[in-house]
Amino acid sequence: MNPLTAEQLIRHLNLARHPEGGWFRETYRSSEQIDPAALPGRYGGSRSFSTAIYFLLEPGDFSALHRIKSDEIWHWHAGSALCIEIIDLEGTHNILMLGQDIEAGELFQIVIPAGCWFGVAPQSDGYTLVSCTVAPGFDFADFKMADRAILTRQYPQHAEIIQRLTRTQ
Repeated sequence: MNPLTAEQLIRHLNLARHPEGGWFRETYRSSEQIDPAALPGRYGGSRSFSTAIYFLLEPGDFSALHRIKSDEIWHWHAGSALCIEIIDLEGTHNILMLGQDIEAGELFQIVIPAGCWFGVAPQSDGYTLVSCTVAPGFDFADFKMADRAILTRQYPQHAEIIQRLTRTQ
């Protein structure tokens, strides 16, 4: 069996462009909601218990620096390893590798803590297919793309990373 191409996966999985870059499709949204009174105030409304998406990055594409209000778990499925660069709430830069080469330190699953800035790029000339699970569930009201100038002023020590993982604004 020959491996599928990125184009075949995009078509077969019915993926659409994502604002941060790459391709996605929501595959799960819990039918149950968490009452706003049971959530931290940062949410401002009810949220699904959990959501999940497929997410695919083609060679040369990247997921621009962004953050959400919930923890996000990334699960590797196929293709190239994925470099996840995180700027945490204290301004510390971390690099995690998502992939199948566990002897090289790659992980099949990575958790991005709520509120951290993060961007993602494939590590070779191939595509990467992952899933992302969010709890409480993802809502675009909780999604914020990084503004290059503002983030560079906030974290000047990470100017190169910010430049590389943001889109012109």
